Amino acid sequence: MAALPRHSAVLLAAGIALLSPARGGASIAADQNLAQALQKKYDGIKDFSADFVHVYQGGVLRKRVTERGHLLIKKPGKMRWEYQSPEPKLFVSDGVKIYSYIPQDKQVIVSTVPGDDEAPTPVLFLSGKGNILRDFTSSAADAPVMHDLPAGSVGLKLVPKSPQADYDWLVVAIDPASLAIVGLVTTDAQGGQSSFSFTNLKENVGLADKSFEFKIPRGVDVVTDTARR
Repeated sequence: MAALPRHSAVLLAAGIALLSPARGGASIAADQNLAQALQKKYDGIKDFSADFVHVYQGGVLRKRVTERGHLLIKKPGKMRWEYQSPEPKLFVSDGVKIYSYIPQDKQVIVSTVPGDDEAPTPVLFLSGKGNILRDFTSSAADAPVMHDLPAGSVGLKLVPKSPQADYDWLVVAIDPASLAIVGLVTTDAQGGQSSFSFTNLKENVGLADKSFEFKIPRGVDVVTDTARR
């Protein structure tokens, strides 16, 4: 299976958290009635938009980088992460291909979205086929400390039941008043931590498919990601 670019894999993990059902309060009980209620909420989210702040710190270089941008997600499998500062970057999935474009590098990396029979948990969620109680072990956690979280936000830790190459766990921050996912934190194999905070979240806005089309710019190198996990 073609591996996703590292940055794209982190964004996929972010995508699952935002399209996953959640509720405020203590730990989630795994009874059937609650599972059905959570899945019903998840199924009701077809698309959304948000502004985000992405902070990466640690890793091999022990650096800290803060970036800002705008996000669009639409089921099944469509994403658009548009970084606006400190430098422009664009990560787009049209449901078939994933395009990673950093204008400064003059390069586009093209990956294939894995098929249903080989997709890791993040892609299953992104395609609308995941189930939070089936695919994760959920427990209460402290809300992450990050930019612009609403007062009183609560945390939920999600540990994938099947080992994932790109992350061991997620902690999502939830606004108990609206049940919106307002932030998340994940770590990578190098010890780096990515945190995303989300504001101006708008659900079911009727996003057009053309928002997830990507046209390769002239004069850039095109790299097909054929590495295997």
